[in-house]
Amino acid sequence: MEFRLNESLCLGAAAISETVFRVSIFPHGTEPGSALDRYGFQNSADPLTKAEFAANDSAGELVAGANRLIIAAGDKPQIELSVDNAIILSGRLNIGRGEDCRHSVEFDLSENERLFGLGDQTRDRIEHRGSRARMWVSNVSSYIPIPFLMSSRGYGIFVNTTSDHRWDLGKDDPGKLRITVPGKSLDIYLFCASDPKALLSAYTDITGKPDLPPKWSFGLWFVCRNFAGDHQVLDDALNFRDRALPCDVISLEPGWMQEYYDYSTDKKWHKERFSIPSYNVRHSFISALKRMGFKFSLWLCNDYDLSYEAERRTGGAVEGRKNDWDGFSEDDTEQDAHFTAPTVMDKITKPEEPWFEHLKKFVDQGADMFKQDGALQVTEHPDRLWGNGMSDKEMHNLYPLLYSQQMYEGFKEHTGRRPCCFTAAGWAGLQRYTGTWTGDTGGEAKTLVACLNLALSGHSNVTCDMEVTTREGIHYGFLMTWAQVNSWNYFRHPWLLGDELYPVFRDYDHLRSRLIPYLYTYAYEAHKTGIPVMRPMALEFPEATALDDCLTQYCLGREFLVTAFTDTVRLPAGKWYDYWTKQPLAGPVDMVYNPPQNRGGGLFVRANSIIPLGPVKDYVGQKSDQGMSLEIYLEENGEASFTMYDDDGVSFDYRQGAFNLYRFKAGLTGGSLHLEIPSQINIGDIAVYTENSPDKAFLNGTQISFEQTDNALVIRNSR
Repeated sequence: MEFRLNESLCLGAAAISETVFRVSIFPHGTEPGSALDRYGFQNSADPLTKAEFAANDSAGELVAGANRLIIAAGDKPQIELSVDNAIILSGRLNIGRGEDCRHSVEFDLSENERLFGLGDQTRDRIEHRGSRARMWVSNVSSYIPIPFLMSSRGYGIFVNTTSDHRWDLGKDDPGKLRITVPGKSLDIYLFCASDPKALLSAYTDITGKPDLPPKWSFGLWFVCRNFAGDHQVLDDALNFRDRALPCDVISLEPGWMQEYYDYSTDKKWHKERFSIPSYNVRHSFISALKRMGFKFSLWLCNDYDLSYEAERRTGGAVEGRKNDWDGFSEDDTEQDAHFTAPTVMDKITKPEEPWFEHLKKFVDQGADMFKQDGALQVTEHPDRLWGNGMSDKEMHNLYPLLYSQQMYEGFKEHTGRRPCCFTAAGWAGLQRYTGTWTGDTGGEAKTLVACLNLALSGHSNVTCDMEVTTREGIHYGFLMTWAQVNSWNYFRHPWLLGDELYPVFRDYDHLRSRLIPYLYTYAYEAHKTGIPVMRPMALEFPEATALDDCLTQYCLGREFLVTAFTDTVRLPAGKWYDYWTKQPLAGPVDMVYNPPQNRGGGLFVRANSIIPLGPVKDYVGQKSDQGMSLEIYLEENGEASFTMYDDDGVSFDYRQGAFNLYRFKAGLTGGSLHLEIPSQINIGDIAVYTENSPDKAFLNGTQISFEQTDNALVIRNSR
């Protein structure tokens, strides 16, 4: 339904699904939307045909299932969203006027309402009530702002824009949520659902589900010293293999290029550090890495005008444009080493050539992925009129999305394989193309807050630069969705950590290798549902409001609870097991926790859980005669299940159904343990942890023998 607000502006409202409504202010004669729609960062937002609506000249209502949106037009249009006739959101639109037009929307906040989301724009909190937020990609301080918010009242708000805009979440007025957006259009999506997981699922229905990257991406990544040459790269690789330290990816930093920080499309290998024979480029140090089972990554920086290719891919036609100096000089805007000052003039873009075109030769030589550094995608370009006609105010937040999108599509089209994209910056919708690390900010507690905020904003594939110089940093760095060590210098090489830390690193590395089936299963679940692998307590336990401010613990999938950088743990209600000691615990409880000497934090398992564990492998995909094993944690009269996902790990065939789901079940009743295991899976040992040992055990209906150890029932070689 649509209303005329004045001579130039319209107000529109539509039901997109039974849980999603769209409200827009837009100039008469145009359609609502933003560059996110223009360049394919949103799925179809066609109105729901079965929605009911009634309207007159000044008011209307939309009904979709149990949800109702009421609009009252006028000078300050009113909005009311209700579920089962209970109002969950109400407020008004403030119409901007004049050349410097700014529309805003103001919603009422209830007394105990809690607010989550907005991406990586602060690392001080995950519950944002009483704060302000600027939605503008900035180096370090705001790598990935995402204009999506969830409320404990069961609604979500997504602002469909790439502009620099502001959120006031009860800071100026404790009872008001205010969003102010520059320009003549305001386009917002309103979501209603019973819990935050359902809200995330609805939001990612619009902006895209998280990508399912190749399986090898869930192994360990190692970034070599910045100025390493081919001999040191191979030496690092051999150190991993000779020490049986699982590792899947070897990566190079900017020192691999002949011109340090080469932004052009003419970049070349550093001829003194890397011998790439022109007569046989396939037989280089890269091919040696491949024979050892490594994937290979190269660092990139980017200041290319990606809008030309964006227009080509969406059917647009643009002519090359000159930069608008607009009074700037090179002296005034010289770029500093931390990418905080503006840059001027585009001297590298070839409008007729996509950015990915010059990367194909490196892919053909063996590169499996590229690390997309923050430079210069996080930098403002106030002089630049982009090839698509946009100013930097319109393009700045969009640029990181175009970068990851074109990297993803370019690699996919060139190889036919699943891309593994990796960047530091982004905006709403990045989750469908890329994974991220927390930038040049290390691997300590603040980076965990960044990952939790991203999880509450629909983004799943996250990591940081692991802090390997402490047990706490190793613990946290391995128990994330992705795991990477950025060595920078010899100080961070695992085999140089010393007698105290090296065994800790090795143990966690082996655990990570064994957890690949578990992590890959939850990556697939994230891809299907939008629910991230790393889950803040507010997402996994929304009813336990006392856990909302937990910044040092999270769930890894459903079964694990991880604590990091703290000596306390806040266990939710129910039975739990200390994964390190196998001791049972009862929640809810807040307690001081001291991990074993060779561990860096707490790791706990929910009772009534099954954990599938693979054998330790040098790399994902290495053949092994060892079967999988299972760890099962049960309480009396408890039942557990786990459906493990698997596919070929590299192709897109899973989208046509080429995957397998293996369902494991366990139950403990009346002193009898019952297990169900798919016959296709080679299972070795099974360890069952209970407070009361069973008298009998049955596997797929047949009674079997078992051993009783100090804290587990063990079934040896179940196949």
